[in-house]
Amino acid sequence: MNIEEVGIIGSGQMGNGIAHVCALSGYKVVLIDIAEEALNKAMQTIEKNLNRQVQKNKISQEKMDEAISKITTNTDSKALKNVDLVIEAATENFDLKVKIFQGVLEHIKKDCLLSTNTSSISITKLASTTDRAEKFIGLHFMNPVPVMKLVEIIPGIATTDEMFETSKQFAESLGKVVAVSKDFPGFLSNRILIPMLNEAIYALHEGVGDIKSIDTTMKLGMAHPMGPFQLADLIGLDTCLAIMNVLYEGFSDTKYRPCPLLVKYVEAGWYGVKSGKGFYDYSSDTPIPTR
Repeated sequence: MNIEEVGIIGSGQMGNGIAHVCALSGYKVVLIDIAEEALNKAMQTIEKNLNRQVQKNKISQEKMDEAISKITTNTDSKALKNVDLVIEAATENFDLKVKIFQGVLEHIKKDCLLSTNTSSISITKLASTTDRAEKFIGLHFMNPVPVMKLVEIIPGIATTDEMFETSKQFAESLGKVVAVSKDFPGFLSNRILIPMLNEAIYALHEGVGDIKSIDTTMKLGMAHPMGPFQLADLIGLDTCLAIMNVLYEGFSDTKYRPCPLLVKYVEAGWYGVKSGKGFYDYSSDTPIPTR
């Protein structure tokens, strides 16, 4: 299984980050999204982030130019006809992901490998909706992708050893460190992280402490680089809620019940950094707690 060209579906925060590291590592990249505007924004983000690496002397200007030249964008899945690996990086929604995979199967090569960047949804279940469950795997990149070293690899029940080894070598070729998880709700990273964030929200909801106090406690008392509310806002509160619901439904255990306050914030459209407001208001230079 040889990978030279990678197709990435979804050009948002995760998709453009994955495109960035793939192109920088020498892979040809086809970045797909339904909106031309989203693709233009993604390329601006990639260029800005690459330029930041140049300014920090982590890469050369020549390397940056070469990486940008390796990325092509398209709104049509037909552009995936020559790719060796597809990485789906759309919103954390099972039905949407199934629709995406069904839409690309008629356009990709018979030996094209499939993967998903899902942070919690069953790999086995997603794989079963395709025509190549044995060539399907979870490749969970961490946000922000160009900075974070970890890639969580999750084989489904039908994933072959060859597919696993190919995926592992691919992730390592991007300069990433691999952690392997069994295919259970939330995998390793989010099964541990998201309940912690949810518990912080419960502490706020129940009046145990305010946002600033809770974030300060975890940063200065537990040596976390950012507090749980800062992190939740960065991840996206809609994504946090989606993962929490997967855990709650997957394990049928009340300890995974999403905090009602998290639900309310998502209902209000307060998703965090990407919407300009979450547990912090980002309308000014210094984020201000909203509670």
